Amino acid sequence: MSLIDGVITVPLVAEADVHAPWNGHDTRVLIVAVIGIAIIVALIVAFKVHAFLALTIGSLFVGLASGIAAGGVTKSYENGVGSVLGYVGVLIALGAMVGKLLADSGGADQVVDTLLRGKASVLPWKMALVAAIIGIPMFFEIGLVLLVPVVVLAIRRSGAKAMLLGIPALAGLSVLHGFVPPHPGPLAAIGILHGNVGITLALGLLVAIPAVVIAGPLFGRLAARWVPIGAGGAALEVTGGAGRQDTVASSEPRTDGSSEPRAEGSAVSLAEGAAGDPERTRTPSFTMTIVTVLSPVVLMLLKAASDVWMSPDNALYPVLQFIGDPVFALLFAVLLAMYTFGTAIGFGIPVLSKKIGASLLPISGVMMIVGAGGGFKQVLVDGGTGTAIAKIAIAANLSALLLGWIVAVLIRLATGSATVATVTAAGIVAPLATGQSTTQIALIVLAIGAGSLFFSHVNDAGFWLVKEYFGMTVGETIKTWSVMETLISIIGLGMTLLLSVFF
Repeated sequence: MSLIDGVITVPLVAEADVHAPWNGHDTRVLIVAVIGIAIIVALIVAFKVHAFLALTIGSLFVGLASGIAAGGVTKSYENGVGSVLGYVGVLIALGAMVGKLLADSGGADQVVDTLLRGKASVLPWKMALVAAIIGIPMFFEIGLVLLVPVVVLAIRRSGAKAMLLGIPALAGLSVLHGFVPPHPGPLAAIGILHGNVGITLALGLLVAIPAVVIAGPLFGRLAARWVPIGAGGAALEVTGGAGRQDTVASSEPRTDGSSEPRAEGSAVSLAEGAAGDPERTRTPSFTMTIVTVLSPVVLMLLKAASDVWMSPDNALYPVLQFIGDPVFALLFAVLLAMYTFGTAIGFGIPVLSKKIGASLLPISGVMMIVGAGGGFKQVLVDGGTGTAIAKIAIAANLSALLLGWIVAVLIRLATGSATVATVTAAGIVAPLATGQSTTQIALIVLAIGAGSLFFSHVNDAGFWLVKEYFGMTVGETIKTWSVMETLISIIGLGMTLLLSVFF
């Protein structure tokens, strides 16, 4: 993989292969791919194997059964892992550092406290806004642990129904997780499809706004009627001092698809340790918190704007290309956060170093899943599976955008993992993306992200976290959380199809 003018490029099969006549090898690799995906799903769901191992085993099977030489299968897998992690891994790590400092500094609390002041009637909209802001640098799980107790406190103070405020917060977090870099899913798809991070970010925000509005505050009103519960569950016990949050979080299955207990230092336990840090002497201001969190977004959007509207001959163009590169933008955010969320509020350099080191612990599993997804993608490409699917899509006049959404939906329903769904779907549709514009590739990434959020149910750890935190039954969680996720997925697909008409 290489990085040219801000575009991630991954070697793919020649475009001419996609238009070649159908042959027996195409039939063979399609059957092999289906079996390989079934093996991955069975290992994750039935045997509770970690998604990284499941993807690795499935990759090696697909490679061998597709006809890749025995000596080349592992090489193909390794190339795929390295091509994705060589770029995406850096961004995930930098994003985790910002999120950790935001949590431990009290900056997240500052945002929540400031935005939740005022009339109760606008609380659902403010809750969605809070979730969206905090969700930019944080993984879904961390944001959920930070926000849900706050949501429950707001429910108790306002007397509102739980879902009226809970659904907007959940929608804000989920939409950011599915559509907006630097979250792992969008970044992995961008790496596999050799897309542009800045353009994907800009279009992702366009898709995210209506998705949050409709699936958040608007659907929240309906969800509150369907499930008219008040504050309850694990989050209520936490806010009341019962301290059950640790027990619930540690007993739930991981978001990577395994059901092992969470180790200390996981994303949940890190977030839980954010409050009351003895090293902190004060809290960052609301303004500085917002500036720090949004700084990488602004820099990347500036680069995306220069790609669209500025001539490469302009003297400012290379400057914007450099400062808007995701690596620099997130590195800048980390350095800024070390001041605004660090030394400016009383943390010493040794303390900051420990916190940054701790931020990397919970993301190792995510990074390995993303890397293994890249390896699976590469054996699909090298074995010819992607080309065979592209031939079918071309014959059926099925766009890469729609195909990506459908495949992501199927994998999401089977495994419960949005990340596995994203990397698998991206690898399958990769040949169809060859030769397309960076804008079209960005839309394919967003369509895949939309599909990866479809109907979260009992095989998704997020489902159980939401259920326990709000004290709902399985049926109530399906009526609220699962329906909300499905709405986001369908709205996301609709928005990408609409944007594809204009771009």
